[in-house]
Amino acid sequence: MTAAQRRTSAPSSVEGNSRPKARNGRASGHAQARQVEPTSDRIPGPLPGHRPDLLLFSREFFEPSAAWVAPRLLGHWLLFCTPTGWSGGIIVETEAYLAHDPACHGYKRQTARNRTMYGPPGHAYVYFIYGNHWCFNAVCGPPGVAEAVLVRAIEPAVGLPWMQKRRAVADARELTNGPAKCCAALGIDRTHDGIDLCQAASPVLLARHPQHDHLMSCLGPLITTTRIGISQAPDWPLRFYLEGSRFVSKRAQDAGRAPARSGARPTKPEAQG
Repeated sequence: MTAAQRRTSAPSSVEGNSRPKARNGRASGHAQARQVEPTSDRIPGPLPGHRPDLLLFSREFFEPSAAWVAPRLLGHWLLFCTPTGWSGGIIVETEAYLAHDPACHGYKRQTARNRTMYGPPGHAYVYFIYGNHWCFNAVCGPPGVAEAVLVRAIEPAVGLPWMQKRRAVADARELTNGPAKCCAALGIDRTHDGIDLCQAASPVLLARHPQHDHLMSCLGPLITTTRIGISQAPDWPLRFYLEGSRFVSKRAQDAGRAPARSGARPTKPEAQG
């Protein structure tokens, strides 16, 4: 079966056997991802307090469906290059948007707004929402197939002064516990749409965390549930988060619906959250 054919089935079957097993919305452990082959590009410069030898994901990592990639980005880095060094944190919440998904920006056709989604995988798709906010996504799948992973929340870890200056909040949890908040805190905007996330020279990077397994054991379990903030296909189980992180935007019970089971079928049918 080709990648394009896999995208014509329901979310519960898109991932095939690689989907993290879940019970009542909870995975029995962190995602059992295939081994990621990193590129030889290393993040330039040290990350204060962290190992400087973090590796970028290879483009091949982003070639499968967004439903496969989304849970496997949890526990890894989202980093933004500032004038004073790197700023960012650990990805703790993601959502997948698929080619056959009515909530996906690329569901109907290619436009000037969503054309990055149709391009090569491993690039940033940044869009404007509600007339005031930016959202950051990683493009997945082969060229011509519009899929992406929305990064909904990160746990701040490096370059905190940069983020705190851009978003002065009384509650530390409010700094990056939402997709628009992440972009506002880091400074991600339209100028970063289409950048290559697999190149070390890019101002925005997704990188492997060297202590990923330990991190997942501390912040897990991985929760699989329904997406939030959308009016179409709201019952598809394509949101993933780390239960142990206090920076998750909404828990399954807070979203007004029970956690989705891994075998849940979508109901019959706005937009990317």
